[in-house]
Amino acid sequence: MSKIIEDYIKNNQFGKHLDMEFKILAPGHIEYYLSTKKNLEAIEGMTHGGAIAGFMDGILGVAALSEVENENKLVATIEFKINYMKPVFTNEQLTGTGKVLQRGKSTLVVEGKIMCGDELKVCALGTFKAYSNSN
Repeated sequence: MSKIIEDYIKNNQFGKHLDMEFKILAPGHIEYYLSTKKNLEAIEGMTHGGAIAGFMDGILGVAALSEVENENKLVATIEFKINYMKPVFTNEQLTGTGKVLQRGKSTLVVEGKIMCGDELKVCALGTFKAYSNSN
């Protein structure tokens, strides 16, 4: 594991707060895991869309980061569009997948999906800026 990924894990307070974990399958291709809990509810039994958007930003961002980490680069979200296909309920075990679709000189286009078992819950497409790590 690279120092960049180690630092991300160490410093990602948002991910720690939600007990999110990920694994890198290949450069530019990751899986991220989240168990929804009551503290993420918007209404009883349903997870707030903002929590899911934050999870998706992590999915897309780590996929992008895993693509450029070996070049000592970091990434920042430029934008992403999210589609909530089905509701996410409390106590669901979610698996997010992120995959880089296109890499340019300094931008990456990444797709993300959030599944509960075989059911597609959320999909997104994001653009990320890669930049040199000065540390």
